[in-house]
Amino acid sequence: MNVKVMTFNLRVDSPTDHNNVWSNRVDKVAEMIVKHDPIIFGIQEGLYYMLTQLEERLHCYHWLGQGRDGGNNGEFSAIFYKKDIVSLIEEGQFWLSENPDEPGSKSWGAACPRVCTWGHFKFLQESEKEFSFYNTHLDHISQEAREKGIQMIWDKIKTHRQKKKRTVFLTGDLNALPENNVIKFLQAKEEMVDSYSILKGEAGPTFHSFSGGTKGYPIDYIFVTKDVHLQNIIVDRSKVNGGFPSDHYPVILMSSIIRNKS
Repeated sequence: MNVKVMTFNLRVDSPTDHNNVWSNRVDKVAEMIVKHDPIIFGIQEGLYYMLTQLEERLHCYHWLGQGRDGGNNGEFSAIFYKKDIVSLIEEGQFWLSENPDEPGSKSWGAACPRVCTWGHFKFLQESEKEFSFYNTHLDHISQEAREKGIQMIWDKIKTHRQKKKRTVFLTGDLNALPENNVIKFLQAKEEMVDSYSILKGEAGPTFHSFSGGTKGYPIDYIFVTKDVHLQNIIVDRSKVNGGFPSDHYPVILMSSIIRNKS
């Protein structure tokens, strides 16, 4: 079962970005997504109207999640999925704080509320094939918040997999370079694989502040369980119609699910 996934920090709509405000980028973002045609992808920094405008341009996708301030308020770490290929079994969201069920909550010196959005899915044509998808955006200031946040996400993954060992995809802007303890924590998990591990060279940067470039290191990642065969991973650094869709490059993984354990 082939599965193409993507993680894409959209860059929140900010007037300080001048020519790179969302209204000048929404069509570029949509075109980039259509270009790669993922079955499912996680976004970060999307405001509600940004997501609804994307949905208007991406008719084959539904999305799930809520804002980090609760409901439709604040930035989303939403999950988009192709409604004609997979169906949603269950969904949820929790806050990366000491009060994970409290919208807008934050802890451990985090600059702002952070969330993890998740969904359990099955393929429409092969309903016995299921997977779980987790998407997050870790704090950009507090290392403690990043480390505690990734621990919470891992605990949630473990809890879900105790009930059913579905294939897992974890996407996100982790605000962490490869040597950071957050990345080392995930890489040390026997069940998980860093998708960049299949590259022969360095992954290069995924954040570029609308300046482009190929020198640096990633902060956007896709981790998977070991029942996923990694075929190829791409950091797409191309422009669309003369401009960058975001201040982050999208990361795209081509993979296949080897098996599902019940």
